[in-house]
Amino acid sequence: MRLHQLLTDSARRSPEALALHGPEGPISYRELDQLADRYTTALARRGVGAGDRVVVWSRKGLHPVAVMQAALRLGALYVPVTGTNPPARLTLITESAAPALVVADEDCERRAREAGWAAADLLNFADLLLLADGDASAPPPPYAALPDEPAYILYTSGSTGMPKGVCISHRAALAFVQWAAEELDIGPGDRLSNHAPFNFDLSVFDLYAAFLTGASVHLVPEELAYAPSQLVRFIHEREITVWYSVPSAISLMMREGGLLDDAPPPALRACVFAGEPFAPHHVRTLRQAWPKVRMLNWYGPTETNVCTSYEVTDADLEREAPVPIGRACSGDTVLLDPEDAAEGEVVVAGPTVMLGYWGQEPQRGSYRTGDLARRDEAGNLHYVGRRDHMVKIRGHRIELGEVEAVVSSLDTVADAAVLVVGSGLAARLHAVVVPATDRRPSLLAVKRRCAERLPHYMIVDALTVREDLPRTPNGKLDRRLLLAEAEAARP
Repeated sequence: MRLHQLLTDSARRSPEALALHGPEGPISYRELDQLADRYTTALARRGVGAGDRVVVWSRKGLHPVAVMQAALRLGALYVPVTGTNPPARLTLITESAAPALVVADEDCERRAREAGWAAADLLNFADLLLLADGDASAPPPPYAALPDEPAYILYTSGSTGMPKGVCISHRAALAFVQWAAEELDIGPGDRLSNHAPFNFDLSVFDLYAAFLTGASVHLVPEELAYAPSQLVRFIHEREITVWYSVPSAISLMMREGGLLDDAPPPALRACVFAGEPFAPHHVRTLRQAWPKVRMLNWYGPTETNVCTSYEVTDADLEREAPVPIGRACSGDTVLLDPEDAAEGEVVVAGPTVMLGYWGQEPQRGSYRTGDLARRDEAGNLHYVGRRDHMVKIRGHRIELGEVEAVVSSLDTVADAAVLVVGSGLAARLHAVVVPATDRRPSLLAVKRRCAERLPHYMIVDALTVREDLPRTPNGKLDRRLLLAEAEAARP
């Protein structure tokens, strides 16, 4: 089985069943399958074939999903890029992925043109579909991909200032999706939420668990992603049965959206969270309010997708510390290095591990996550922290070095360090800079430069200007001292 077979198989079994509900409204499996066929024909007429990359730069909706499916049917790799990303970020990704085509919604296309993006290899969805109009012939037969051939590339933050493309095979994606669908007993009657953007690995479950089982997936528009009252209304109105998001979104709904003011959403039977630690008091409160709703904590970097799982039980109501990240899942083996130490680095081997970073050497053997964990007497892993300076804010993985590289690109900045101040929903990116001239850089200038080159969640929130950056005795940046100063200066 390959990823693109999931939709076609469900369309064959239940053509009139609801497949997807997005901003354009609901669409059946038959209609989505037919739209994907039209895009397959269009991409093929544009010359896209096996091994090519197709960048999909768009806000969430029906058409990007159909184009991603079409790319897979041709043996091409799709590369999703969130529509809120600036054109400069798109340029970096296309320089890496070297796509045969960039497909964008009309707003993204307009922004690209305004930014001077005059590349011929950029089409909006409507113009792409014109290539299929008037062609009564069937689309090319689905490409017979091997299990370990690449299916898609997800670009994440890179330490050198360049995004890194995590390349995932059909086998890797399916190993997780099939395990997850079985673990949650997903069936045709389920209605899955899609809170994460398509370039975030959480969305892999939302889309493909639905297509695998004939369930429906309901896209949360980007503008609602952190609108608590609207999200709560979304869960009720769409009769969501399985909710999956970062914990910060759930916490926001609890605190400001009235999520727990009334009885649990009648249809909801599972609430899954991943991407960042969930505050223990919020876990306890949610468990007490929703005793009949399954709650699961999933863990795994983009390079492995979900590799451990833990289900919250009544026993966790007494827990003061964060809930564990659990035990290995998705067919993976998860070890600690060193295994006999109090804590060690999480090392993952198995079917979900990536093929490698696009344009770099293939991944060979186990993947070292850079995360530290400890194992308790019951065999559950507990997340401890990061080995390096990679952080997560609202579930988005951020390499501080990438933000530092952008801040340092200002001609008024001689040196820069970026820190995370606070935690959870209060977490903010704080830049500490050394001026290059008598003209001190302003917070507005730093924000503007970040907005030009980075996703919105990587824009600096606060700024401190120093004469120099403190160093440890061995010459390394003293981040502990800077963080202590920034914490002390917080209002």
